[in-house]
Amino acid sequence: MESFKTIAIFNFVHETVVLKHLLEQEGIAYFFENEITLSIVPFYNSALGGIKLKIHPNDFERVQEILDNLNNPLKIV
Repeated sequence: MESFKTIAIFNFVHETVVLKHLLEQEGIAYFFENEITLSIVPFYNSALGGIKLKIHPNDFERVQEILDNLNNPLKIV
């Protein structure tokens, strides 16, 4: 876990729910730093720096693709 790097930071726990599902589907190892603390005491967000998505550097490109797809939900057919 020491080699895991932060790829994204979220302000609220509910923002991580869909992302967790997508990462698990892809079999990507991850963890959210500060997730439990901020789910109990959301006012600590500024003090802790948010909920940090940590991944292994080898998965960086794939996770970045997943994040980009989540940020661009509108697809015109």
